[in-house]
Amino acid sequence: MIYGLIGEKLGHSYSKVIHEKLADYQYDLIPLTQEEFKKFMEEKHFTAINVTIPYKQKVIPYLNELDPVAKSIGAVNTIVNRKGKLTGYNTDFYGFEYMIKKNHIAIEGKKCLILGNGGAAKAVIAVLKHLNAGKLFVVSRTPSEDTISYKDCYLEHKDAEIIVNTTPLGMYPNIDASPIDLAAFTNCEAVLDLIYNPTKTKLALQAEALGINAVTGLLMLIAQAKQAVEYFLDCKIDDSVIEPIYQELIAQIK
Repeated sequence: MIYGLIGEKLGHSYSKVIHEKLADYQYDLIPLTQEEFKKFMEEKHFTAINVTIPYKQKVIPYLNELDPVAKSIGAVNTIVNRKGKLTGYNTDFYGFEYMIKKNHIAIEGKKCLILGNGGAAKAVIAVLKHLNAGKLFVVSRTPSEDTISYKDCYLEHKDAEIIVNTTPLGMYPNIDASPIDLAAFTNCEAVLDLIYNPTKTKLALQAEALGINAVTGLLMLIAQAKQAVEYFLDCKIDDSVIEPIYQELIAQIK
């Protein structure tokens, strides 16, 4: 019975602690290189896993089935192995929506910038559309037909009201990095940074200094883990478990 998290760099992860508070199993952190990832997915020596950067889209060809939410988003962060048949789910959708609602952030009709264009960004876009956001713009270092550049972001979209960071810029140990300078965005009402380590990123600290509501990703991480455990164990867990784990982790981190 193997439960765990796969990704490229996992030294920053709190997932082991969270899962072992939510469920009675050992949860392993499994860092994989690109070569190791291919072998791991082909061998299927796991019961259920979570998936993080950079494999949320790369796992899809190895799956036998996609849950409708994961299929519509185009990214997977949870996989369950049922007798050799792999089913992919996306619990980031639930986690991000929970993070927004718990912090009472108004999304409807708002102009939103999503920084980054990876698997997490796809879940963020799906949630913002579900909550009836106004215009959405994805900002990428390598702009394409569906994204804009950071230069265009500063030139044409300084009126954005919601900014979501899905990039790893500012994540431990590179805590002095930030994807964007918020000073130009005078209409911004809320910044949601999916990074959870550190609990206050440079981006979030700048937002607070400018009087902007700032939320980082620890609550989302716990919420998405709760739903992942539900898929892992085929059970239902009440949302009331999320807040105590969040408070316990915050106290430990401080």
